[in-house]
Amino acid sequence: MKVACPTTLAEAISHKALGFTPVAGATDLWAHWPVRTANHDLSYVDLSGLHELRGIAWSAEHLTLGALTTYWDTMQDSRVNAEFPLLIAAARYVGAIQIQSRGTWAGNIANGSPAADGVPALMALDARVRLVGSNGERTVPLDRFYTGYRATVMGVDELITAILVPRRTYSFTAFEKVGPRRAQAITKVGFAVAHSADGWRVVANSMAATVRRCPSLEAILNASHPNPPAEPDLRAAASKDLAPISDIRSTAEYRTEVFARLLRSTLATMTARP
Repeated sequence: MKVACPTTLAEAISHKALGFTPVAGATDLWAHWPVRTANHDLSYVDLSGLHELRGIAWSAEHLTLGALTTYWDTMQDSRVNAEFPLLIAAARYVGAIQIQSRGTWAGNIANGSPAADGVPALMALDARVRLVGSNGERTVPLDRFYTGYRATVMGVDELITAILVPRRTYSFTAFEKVGPRRAQAITKVGFAVAHSADGWRVVANSMAATVRRCPSLEAILNASHPNPPAEPDLRAAASKDLAPISDIRSTAEYRTEVFARLLRSTLATMTARP
């Protein structure tokens, strides 16, 4: 095994270009490594020494999460709790405290799992991913980041350095996760929902090959607001946006049915508010 421990971002980028796998919290990487060694060349670049990738920053336009920001970091930040409760709701579902204190938001993005819990919340908030490589810096909307199952737009030499979340006033947000038990379980069906002056955002996980935004669902929600559509209409729209599969955790039929029912009941809580 080779482990590079760079002290500068330029060093880390050069190792990434050579095929080294980036390591941050490593909560997914180490869990898979013993049974999937063929997927790795046993060369890793440890990002923990890059202090410029740490921390939470605020501007008038954005909340910026450094690439090494953990779920626990956001859960312990009172300002994030007040302004972005959707992020906190998602973070609380990511494993136990040990995982929350090591796992990073950027790692959840880069890992590319369709069952990721952090990605739907970020995508529903129109987050952008800042990428830095040997040719410079660019930002990519998170809803355009994935090109397929565990495949992304990242270049071979690019690293995620930060996540930018626009600051908006939200009238409604919700995060839902269905698993075999209440906590510390992989998602069978999940989604994040947000409504602001920019309209509705609906993002589903474990319902396609990637975490996926749902434009058909968003369109009927925008058309019917403030009243939620009927469940059959939600199910019909979801069928255009999503492609659930049957696997060891659930059937496609189960996922389709639960998604539509849970989304309808979640939206009903908005109209039930005084």
